[in-house]
Amino acid sequence: MLPSLEKKLAKRKAQHHFRELSLKPNLIDLASNDYLGLARSPVLRQFILNELQDIPSSLNGFGSTGSRLLTGNSLYCLDLEAHIASFHGYQAGTLFNCGYMANIGLFAAIAGENDCILYDAHIHASMHDGFRLSPAQAFPFRHNDLDHLERRLKRRREIKGECFICLESLYSTDGSQAPLNEIIALSQRYQAHLIVDEAHAIGTCGPNGKGLIAENHATQAIFATLMTFGKALGVHGAIVLGSTQLKETLANFARSLIYTTALPRVSLAAIKSSYAVFPTLDQARQQLQHLIRCYQRQTPQAAPAHIQSIRVPGNHNVQSLSRQLALKGFDVRPLMSPTVRRGEERLRICLHAYNTPAEITELFYKIGAVYA
Repeated sequence: MLPSLEKKLAKRKAQHHFRELSLKPNLIDLASNDYLGLARSPVLRQFILNELQDIPSSLNGFGSTGSRLLTGNSLYCLDLEAHIASFHGYQAGTLFNCGYMANIGLFAAIAGENDCILYDAHIHASMHDGFRLSPAQAFPFRHNDLDHLERRLKRRREIKGECFICLESLYSTDGSQAPLNEIIALSQRYQAHLIVDEAHAIGTCGPNGKGLIAENHATQAIFATLMTFGKALGVHGAIVLGSTQLKETLANFARSLIYTTALPRVSLAAIKSSYAVFPTLDQARQQLQHLIRCYQRQTPQAAPAHIQSIRVPGNHNVQSLSRQLALKGFDVRPLMSPTVRRGEERLRICLHAYNTPAEITELFYKIGAVYA
């Protein structure tokens, strides 16, 4: 055992930051990102099996055999990218193996040393890692604070290059929504380029589940949009949507695309199948909205979204509450520092179309019993 690693792990444990790969079977799911239930859906499963059967046996391998720029590309993949881009109203799309790889590839590819990146303080960790791989300067603005963002934009005149504004349309920590139209207006006023992560909005929000950008009729104002498929869509992978020029740039400079094995055909078939299913799930989206209203009746501070949070400061405290709720039958996971700022630790509660109003009422009863 390496003493240096043992010291790092001991420090994590002492600060109640220690993470473990745990299993919590047979609990009421209020933790997963499977918002529409597609990951467990027999309908989606059958669509995937049918799609695989329709692919010629000579093409239906379990490995993609190489990166997209070598032997891992296919007409099937190119057609799928074009279909998804058209569905969301963009010129082109580029598939990545996951959202993390999409974000780190995107920023390393587009931002140069004379550019600046302005980002909402609540954005996902993968974007931060993308900033680190880019030579551009990156500056945060306070969460959903338009005044602070504008002050940052006024100072961007000191930067010779391009300016990018980065945000999530629906934030994964507390379910808050970005003021998209107001930020679009600022980006246009200061000639900045808007990058939006729709990971938690796709499938659940907007017409046919197209996301909050579509709901706000804002597609033409966005430089790049990230969509991930491992949440409401129930499968795996991600796509960056934008112009044909952006697609060409990613193929030439996104190292997480260039130097990794492409998604196999079975993953592409799963993505294509999900796009055949999730736009039709209006009833599931209506059920999700009903559950959000049920949750809001329990607490007036609730977000108008399928992601909720309860502030429980301190890693030890939020871990303890999560464990006690598990003993009472509920899978609700803690968000601990350093994932969130110290003092802002919280339980994150994810609502799903397969949850019930009775489960939400029971959850609040159990939380109250813990605190009694």
